[in-house]
Amino acid sequence: IGLLCEYDALKGLGHACGHNLIAPSSVGAALALKKAFPRLKGRIEVYGTPGEEGGGGKVIMSDKGVFDKLDAAMMCHPRTRNMVLRGGLACLHVHFKYYGKQSHAAAAPEKGISALDAVIHSFVAINSIRQYVTNDVRIHGIILKGGDAPNIVPEFCETEFLIRAQTVKGLYTVRDKVYAACRASAEAVGARCGIEEGLLYKERNNNVAMAELFGKKFEELGLDVYTPPKAGGIGSSDMGNVQAVVPAIHPYVQITDKDISTHTPEFAVAAASEWGMKGMNLAAKAIAMTTYDLITRPDILSQIKEEFLNWKKNN
Repeated sequence: IGLLCEYDALKGLGHACGHNLIAPSSVGAALALKKAFPRLKGRIEVYGTPGEEGGGGKVIMSDKGVFDKLDAAMMCHPRTRNMVLRGGLACLHVHFKYYGKQSHAAAAPEKGISALDAVIHSFVAINSIRQYVTNDVRIHGIILKGGDAPNIVPEFCETEFLIRAQTVKGLYTVRDKVYAACRASAEAVGARCGIEEGLLYKERNNNVAMAELFGKKFEELGLDVYTPPKAGGIGSSDMGNVQAVVPAIHPYVQITDKDISTHTPEFAVAAASEWGMKGMNLAAKAIAMTTYDLITRPDILSQIKEEFLNWKKNN
């Protein structure tokens, strides 16, 4: 059984997604099981999985076969509610690089080609796409470089985007539209657009049988389990790439009673609070209890594996 440890933070925000609580909960579960049941007839492996926030650590590890021999895998993520079956969108990280021609912006603007104009047109073109995509699609980006000085026609500019959709198939459809918009926007002003794709985060495939088992452990610990909405309110995670190769779950534990979003300063405060520490402890207990059942109850593990194999046949 693989217990996964996210431990990276967000640029400028710190632990505003609570990853400081994920790794200790998995490590704590493994240590507790080893101490309580030193002769447990199963193997528990703890994996450090860095770079979830854009680095795709689990994508790289999955591609290299790190998780292939596992029977099951899990981790528990901090949130504002206890949930066991919350989904995740497929996500692609992309850098767009625009190449123009420098010139004096006042004395000889006609000799220049503005890479920044290509960027601005790209944002407008992408915004026009939003009306013609399905409700699950999310496209959001920032300008990493917009030029060097206002009196120089920008020769090089760069943007960074995340493109998301319910499935990888749907993501590819949107990706093609975004790429066409950016290339055409560059061509419109005489510039050139280079595209550098990052890692692909697959959509989440939570193993229902294992999630329900985990949910029962939450309830045994006195926690209420919330059923997430069927649509909206979800982000992306490289856990989807793990779930493509092994039965796995990505439940959530409540660390605050405030209605706040992750990736905010308020959530960073919650992740460092006493309630956050208690949530980490509860997560460790639920992970340990679930892992114990998976090792000692072959009937449950068999059901989990059967569900996963049936999913693989259809995907």
